[in-house]
Amino acid sequence: MKIAVAASPEAAIATLEYLLASEHDLALIISRPDSQVGRGRELTPTAVSTWAMANKIDLYRPDKAADFDERLKGFDLVVTIGYGLLLPEYILVQPKYGFINLHFSLLPKLRGAAPAQRAIINGFTETGVTVFKLDAGMDTGPIYLQTKHPIKPNTTAGELLAELALLGPSAISQTLSAIENDIQPLPQDNRLATNAAKLLKSEAQINWSDSAQQIVNKIYGFSPNPGATARFRGEVLRISSAQVSEHSQPVGEITLSNSSVFVGTSTTAVELLEVTPAGKKPMAASAWANGARFSPGETIE
Repeated sequence: MKIAVAASPEAAIATLEYLLASEHDLALIISRPDSQVGRGRELTPTAVSTWAMANKIDLYRPDKAADFDERLKGFDLVVTIGYGLLLPEYILVQPKYGFINLHFSLLPKLRGAAPAQRAIINGFTETGVTVFKLDAGMDTGPIYLQTKHPIKPNTTAGELLAELALLGPSAISQTLSAIENDIQPLPQDNRLATNAAKLLKSEAQINWSDSAQQIVNKIYGFSPNPGATARFRGEVLRISSAQVSEHSQPVGEITLSNSSVFVGTSTTAVELLEVTPAGKKPMAASAWANGARFSPGETIE
């Protein structure tokens, strides 16, 4: 088949490598335009754009859906992976077999932009990947294939997404075979649908009145980006690693005990393991605490 891929994130690379080496013709990459990144706001291509240029594959970067031309009418199929743009029906019907999407959850659970992150935040112990036929809705199309995958304790969202990305080549390979053999996808049960909206920085602030487990889930679900945060002595403290402890103390109280840093929650305390103080590099929470010298009864917000 003559295939195009519409994708942006690093998580698409494993599947792109498979398609490039396969018997199919990977003839076009569609990705988001370059965006301003970092303090210098330097224009930077997506991970997929960089891959396409390195592999000398035709690259198309429209600003919005209305900018799409009709070049996809010459393709058999378009595979989308975290492309980041909802496409209208008139575009979806251009290729012979339409569009399929590699989504990083077991649909209809966790429809949306942040399924790996929300799976961890919600305390799931299992997720997976789904390949489905795109329609005009948000991850609502009929399903070709699903592959389950366990979520190990203390896995960050970044780590989970990397694990799920490695399931992509096999899932896409099996789906392409199904399409070639005229196997039809099955509709989703919309009654079971849940949402996985994009993470917002406004959500990043930890609420110490939540349970210890909820807080730890949030810390790993927000890692590496945008990062879960607290405020200590008026400055932002980014927390990237923590665990539930059996220690008990008042909500929000922060203490250093036997080289361990504890913060009280509505249940047991959370033990902080790695933090990033404002303007500094990541460090062990105990090293930060030794410099901070907590006062008795001091709290963190």
